[in-house]
Amino acid sequence: MTTTDPSAEHEEGVARDVIRMKLFGAWQLVAYTATSADGAVIHPLGRSPYGLILYTPEGYMSAQLGRGDRPLLGSARLEDASADDLARAATGYVAYGGPFEVVDPHTVEHHLTTSLFPNWIGRKQVRSVEFAGSFLRLGVTTPTRLWGAERTAELTWNRLV
Repeated sequence: MTTTDPSAEHEEGVARDVIRMKLFGAWQLVAYTATSADGAVIHPLGRSPYGLILYTPEGYMSAQLGRGDRPLLGSARLEDASADDLARAATGYVAYGGPFEVVDPHTVEHHLTTSLFPNWIGRKQVRSVEFAGSFLRLGVTTPTRLWGAERTAELTWNRLV
């Protein structure tokens, strides 16, 4: 029979709560890179991505990320846009949201209830968490197939005041 140390469990819970509270608020995307095993770095949304991620005290998060160089649609109205324009717009954009959970002091799970990519709905996105001053770094915890190779991704966010 395995016994657990109640004081260690309490400390872990306190550490999770500290991370959870530090996440609360709005963060602006600064950089998004993905690195392959051979060290090659790509910028999946270009070198000037934009984005916003929100974490609420109620336990929800929402992320919107896009290419800084996404061209405007050929139409002023979304429903009048061509299929090609819509496909290009979607290729340069990522959006998802749902409840979040800090599972340990270094890991957050996003439980997706909505997403531009429907295959993500009902799944979780696991991210490593690191704070440095006003910056938040979220990383993919295991290599993932991104743009033709297995890569680990890192997103750097700056707290909006």
